[in-house]
Amino acid sequence: QVQLVEFGGGSVQAGGSLRLSCAASGSIFSINSMGWYRQAPGKQRELVATITTNYADSVKGRFTISRFTISRDNAKNTVYLQMNSLKPEDTAVYYCNAYILSSMWRGNDYWGQGTQVTVSS
Repeated sequence: QVQLVEFGGGSVQAGGSLRLSCAASGSIFSINSMGWYRQAPGKQRELVATITTNYADSVKGRFTISRFTISRDNAKNTVYLQMNSLKPEDTAVYYCNAYILSSMWRGNDYWGQGTQVTVSS
């Protein structure tokens, strides 16, 4: 079984920064990609950013948040999201996502439980 655990959410004033982290644990053969999505109240879940194993393809979400940076520590099976210059519209539940292989032939998509980020004006 694989588990994704997120840390780092909270409340911050506009213009502030937060750093989210997500650690994968369990039956892991390898991790293909890791990333972050977010879901604001009344809205659909949307992609923030993903990063692949070799760092060569760091994909920003469709709305390209230049204020956010995604990074990854392969040795720790952990992905980070550094969020700077936060705005009230960044308020959402942020979910970690990863495509993880439990063997050479079997992979699944996993989600964390979500962490709340609230930005006040």
